[in-house]
Amino acid sequence: MSETPYDILGVKRDATQDEIRSAYRRLARKLHPDLNPGDRTAEERFKRVSAAHDLLGDPDKRARFDRGEIDASGAEQPQPTHFYRDFTGGAGPGQQSYASDAGFADMMDTDDLLAELLGRGRRTGGRGAGMRMHGGDLRGQLALDFLEAVNGTTKRLTLPDGSTVDVTVPPGTRDGQVLRLRGKGDTGIGGGPAGDLLVEVEVGSHRHFTRKGDDIHFELPVSLSEAVLGGRVEAPTPAGPVAVTIPKGSNTGTVLRLRGRGVRRPDGSHGDAFATLRIVLPDRSEVQSQGVV
Repeated sequence: MSETPYDILGVKRDATQDEIRSAYRRLARKLHPDLNPGDRTAEERFKRVSAAHDLLGDPDKRARFDRGEIDASGAEQPQPTHFYRDFTGGAGPGQQSYASDAGFADMMDTDDLLAELLGRGRRTGGRGAGMRMHGGDLRGQLALDFLEAVNGTTKRLTLPDGSTVDVTVPPGTRDGQVLRLRGKGDTGIGGGPAGDLLVEVEVGSHRHFTRKGDDIHFELPVSLSEAVLGGRVEAPTPAGPVAVTIPKGSNTGTVLRLRGRGVRRPDGSHGDAFATLRIVLPDRSEVQSQGVV
């Protein structure tokens, strides 16, 4: 088994960011090429240590690596998902579909039988001769982080035959939305067109943001002085932090509207973001140090 970035830095998987930073600095001081002139082994180890820190030192990259979304080099990993085949190509209600978690072995048996019947028809001049059939659709699910759905992303999926396909998730994708990749389903029979790949999106929640339609809602902590006197503070949005003006005399529950900072719509416009102020009082020790009490 190859070394993980955790192994390279010599830390456990539950190590804190400070522990990761300390481990990197210790190894960097020991292995730096300037301190080991001509030592190719130390140079190669230094490169590996630096690459490991580049990944684990970034909390977002580290989280994606831990979830198996990227590999140790930062490259996208094929995302596991469960697919099922649809005999009808998703043609309409009332038609039967087929689902299996058994590796599709029984589906392959049915395909072989159908191919044999069609081949027999061609050999005997029966009605099966020259028959063209549309390939069945493949259906599956794709789990996304909240921000991946809001901002858009690209995910790589592994199909039942072992091949991979990149799925482009457009900005503003909603939970339950189905993305269609035309021609990525089962191959047609007798020269018929291939089916489609239909991917249903499952969007996770976010610890700060809540989505309502195309708008984003979140709480914005401010100090007592900022609420009373007003001022400029930095507020998070799905696209990154922005500067926000706090009006004088604001109170907990005051809602500020950030126009155009919400979810991107298909026409290119955006919803709004709404920040609900929450006044955070200073710690007693901080108040005492300032001589207030």
